Amino acid sequence: MISGHLGIKENTLTIGGADTVELAKEYGTPLYVFDENKIRECCRAYVNSVEKYYGGNGRIHYASKAMCIKEMCRIVAEENLGIDVVSGGELYTAYAAGFPMDKVCFHGNNKTPDEIAMALEFGVGRFVVDNEYELETLSRMAREKGVTAHVLFRIKPGIDAHTHDFVKTGQIDSKFGVALETGEALDIIKKALKTDNINYCGIHCHIASQVFEVKPFCEAAEVMMDFIKVIKDETGADTKELNLGGGFGVAYGDADTPVAYDKYMEAVSDVIHKKCEEHNIALPFILMEPGRSIVAAAGITLYTVGGIKEIPDIRTYVSIDGGMADNPRYILYQSEYTFCVANKAAEPKSEVVTIAGKCCESGDLLGEGVKLQKAQIGDTLAVLTTGAYNYSMASHYNRIPNPAVVMVRDGKSRVVVKRETFEDVIKNDI
Repeated sequence: MISGHLGIKENTLTIGGADTVELAKEYGTPLYVFDENKIRECCRAYVNSVEKYYGGNGRIHYASKAMCIKEMCRIVAEENLGIDVVSGGELYTAYAAGFPMDKVCFHGNNKTPDEIAMALEFGVGRFVVDNEYELETLSRMAREKGVTAHVLFRIKPGIDAHTHDFVKTGQIDSKFGVALETGEALDIIKKALKTDNINYCGIHCHIASQVFEVKPFCEAAEVMMDFIKVIKDETGADTKELNLGGGFGVAYGDADTPVAYDKYMEAVSDVIHKKCEEHNIALPFILMEPGRSIVAAAGITLYTVGGIKEIPDIRTYVSIDGGMADNPRYILYQSEYTFCVANKAAEPKSEVVTIAGKCCESGDLLGEGVKLQKAQIGDTLAVLTTGAYNYSMASHYNRIPNPAVVMVRDGKSRVVVKRETFEDVIKNDI
């Protein structure tokens, strides 16, 4: 699955015009590599879709949990996106990068008082309130600071998206948000309208991640638009903003068949406009929060093959100098990836192997039954579509330092996150 920003030159895999084997030699491995032009291309496609389908009455917010570093914050700011954050660390990263705080949505099902205080101090644009306790805490802290908090409420629309159970979020049995079926959602909005230092702006939902169908997104839009009508009828309040979250799927392997993102946007727009006409309500300001679909395909990870172990009639292990510490998604979700020996990229994938990491865990694998070119010790192994949730979920298990992050643009590379040292790993030890 070599396409788009990836290429092959003289039997070597390239990304954004840069030779991956040379990148591995220059910066070392493991190494996260991103094509900046690919990221910007995805950002612009989303921004253009808001202009096309909503007349510009909306904004795309990058879901920073997918890949949260200062350079990503700078790029999405330059591309006129907002950003969503789900922790004090993500918020502080955006703030430190100079991201405009009025374009920040602060999510999370259990924001701490310290995080809320920081968000109020920074002047974040929207709090996406998850529960009644948070509403009460936010009101009290906003009152103490003499400010008004502008809020959306996270709603569980009751939509079952067909994806991994760990990334479903829109059904009633979810740790996120308030339910429609029980009346909880309407009750909390009624309370907010009477709560000091709270400005009700709108509602939010997010049904799941890695969704390959248009229908669940359309169903969620219908449910949310119908709820806006209920809010108006029951309280007289206008819902000026509707945030429909993200979750658009990306292709990790040949079996994945994502819908073009423009098609998602068009289909959901049709539903929203029809519901506005049906309910005789104004078009709300539309927010959407793609993350994975902006950065996943733009990123790859490079490793060095350190050992090959053939077990006759069982399997062949190809061991690399990384693993679950820099990519835990296989051990968590059995996530599929596409692999390539970067210095033999044009050769046929004649082997079926298991890619083994270096951590002291039998389950530290990146893939089983993987088709791969004939690998040898010292080869550079590339894992494709690792731009989302790999760096973000990396750990120091076995005290392994985190890899560097390199951004490539028009064939030229630069470090945007330095490789950690052993001193970095122990720096907080006493």
